[in-house]
Amino acid sequence: MSRIGIDVGGTFIKGGIVDENGNILFSTKIPTFNDDKQMSVIDNLYILIINLIKKNNKISTQKVTFIGIGIPGIVDRKKGIAEFSGNLSWYNVPILELLKQKGISIPMQMCNDSRAACIGEMMFGAGKEYKNSVVMTIGTGIGAGIVINGKLFEGNGDKGGEIGHSLLVMDGELCTCGRRGCLEAYASAKALIKYTKEQMQLDDQSLMWKYVNDDINKVDGTVAFECAKQKDASAILVINKYVKCLGEGLLNICNCFRPESIIIGGGISEQGKYFFEQLNYYIRENNYGYKCTPPVIVIPAKLGNKAGTIGAAFMDKFLKET
Repeated sequence: MSRIGIDVGGTFIKGGIVDENGNILFSTKIPTFNDDKQMSVIDNLYILIINLIKKNNKISTQKVTFIGIGIPGIVDRKKGIAEFSGNLSWYNVPILELLKQKGISIPMQMCNDSRAACIGEMMFGAGKEYKNSVVMTIGTGIGAGIVINGKLFEGNGDKGGEIGHSLLVMDGELCTCGRRGCLEAYASAKALIKYTKEQMQLDDQSLMWKYVNDDINKVDGTVAFECAKQKDASAILVINKYVKCLGEGLLNICNCFRPESIIIGGGISEQGKYFFEQLNYYIRENNYGYKCTPPVIVIPAKLGNKAGTIGAAFMDKFLKET
């Protein structure tokens, strides 16, 4: 049997044909918007699905049996409604019903995009060996999926798991959600870039300036890491601050859920051993109960930007109600 997984983003809608072993047989993408109308997203989503079905008929004798869609924002999974997605300007849009009206008759489900990525990592990636994990995707924001005893924790109305909007600093930095002090405001890639620029402005001799050819607008999430690896003092300050902010957020997760693992995806995970050794050290040193509680390991995600597509394709299996 073949499955289709869709990952809807603010710039592109990515989709793939996935076999029963989690292998992507074919992948493609299409711009999210044709214009500024929210319905253009539905049109492009439909076009992508039809193209994937046609492609599947050419490359496989197996029919597409399921279509899963990962949507950013707040989703009513059971009704197939995108209740709020700021990047897409969606408010209470009945995604699945609109696709059915266009002629898609294959069984479909949808869920939050971070949870789709979580499903991918738990079934085929870094989380395969664990029954209790938190999968975090760190980018412009922070998304997460929480798995307890092998099942995705969704909370009341499927609205739980918003770890990025847990409080880190009371009355702190303004978050995109409108509140102040959220973890996302301190530990997202956007926050890391902010810390980097601030430290560069305090130290005009920092190697970070050379790294961006004296153009502060070229700063991204890699600058401080790459320069810290070369022992630049200011870059090390940036990384220490970022590790502490993210580490405190992870300690909150440890204390609330005590998972076996916390799996981190997004561009930050590409920093590898240098980053994860520091983060794990911080967790060990500041863990509540210290040696009296089971250790929580922090590890990088394995599926990269494929996690959302693969996880979406299998959400019917992972979210099957028992």
